[in-house]
Amino acid sequence: MADYIIPEGYKETSLGVIPKEWEIKRLGDICSYFKSGECITSKDISKKGEYPVYGGNGLRGYTNKKYTHDGAYILIGRQGALCGNINYVIGKCYISEHAIAVQTQNNLLWLRYKLDFWNLNRYSESSAQPGLSVEKLTRYKLALPPLEEQQKIAEVLSIWDKAIEKQTRLVEKLKLRKKGLMQQLLTGKKRLPGFSGEWKKVKFSSIIERMSNGYVYDTNNTGDIPITRIETISKGNIDYSKVGFIQYVGELEKYKLRKGDILFSHINSIAHIGKVAMFDGNKDLYHGMNLLLIRAKEIMNKNYLYYFLSSTIARRKVRSFAKQAVNQASVNTDELKKWILCIPEIEEQNVIAHILAETDQEIKFAQEKLELLRQQKYGLMQQLLTGKKLIKF
Repeated sequence: MADYIIPEGYKETSLGVIPKEWEIKRLGDICSYFKSGECITSKDISKKGEYPVYGGNGLRGYTNKKYTHDGAYILIGRQGALCGNINYVIGKCYISEHAIAVQTQNNLLWLRYKLDFWNLNRYSESSAQPGLSVEKLTRYKLALPPLEEQQKIAEVLSIWDKAIEKQTRLVEKLKLRKKGLMQQLLTGKKRLPGFSGEWKKVKFSSIIERMSNGYVYDTNNTGDIPITRIETISKGNIDYSKVGFIQYVGELEKYKLRKGDILFSHINSIAHIGKVAMFDGNKDLYHGMNLLLIRAKEIMNKNYLYYFLSSTIARRKVRSFAKQAVNQASVNTDELKKWILCIPEIEEQNVIAHILAETDQEIKFAQEKLELLRQQKYGLMQQLLTGKKLIKF
């Protein structure tokens, strides 16, 4: 007997307390189709073809081989890091062995939300290559609402999906707008009102106060002093969740970052070489090895220099004189100092940096709204897919 009060309209089950009208079913019992896809070789997949090819992470490409499935299916990622990944496909397609194709006599969209919320990755078999077993998955139990309620739940959650999709498009649109502005403003192709003076050519070394390597430390000697690593700027900003920690020594003081300092990835894979991030000064942080510190002179607007270095123009140039080895590339600091740049006067730098900073703020607000929508959707899934909250209809 339960030692707590079961709310009116609910019942105790093997899966906990659920609404009285809901049933406990095995996943296999509510699915009319639950099978892995078919093998396909990479040579049979291309950028163009008659039928789309789907795997554990969605679209893989196209093929001219005969399609394997026709209709609406949920796809469950079956192997590796994509275990439990959920997608939805419709029409004639080729579903590969990396995905499990699912159909149901119930509401397919509801089941898609349920499987996504269920986090099927936790059921992956532990091995060198984690994978999901079709046979085991079909035996797992779930709480099943009546068909009409499934439909209502799916309708509510799809409203949030549409809002998330719309906001995602807005974020991408703002990012493209910023990229276009950078290409125009940082090259002088577009001049702002009130500015007409010629830009001057300068060596990179003439506009920076400091360019230096970071503090070399023993990664096993941990402490409580935060210090940068290559991963700290991998996303183009200072990621404090990816800093290292070392013990304090007096020598560290000369490696303490100042507000406006730019960290530059000069030893990395070619895809990441030249990545930059600017330190905002909100927290103490020290400059670690494998990143260059670049500190601008007073003749430069620090934000302008940061935006220039983060532009595709600068990244392309940096990659052009990077020396490539087997697993990584590197940029020689002497060569970097000789780099010839074309820059406007400080007043024009200030205005350009201000415009790009406002664009960044717009992107930030749009991303925050997108994250809020995702959190709201997850909260609704927690309530509606478990029966904690019922939809009145």
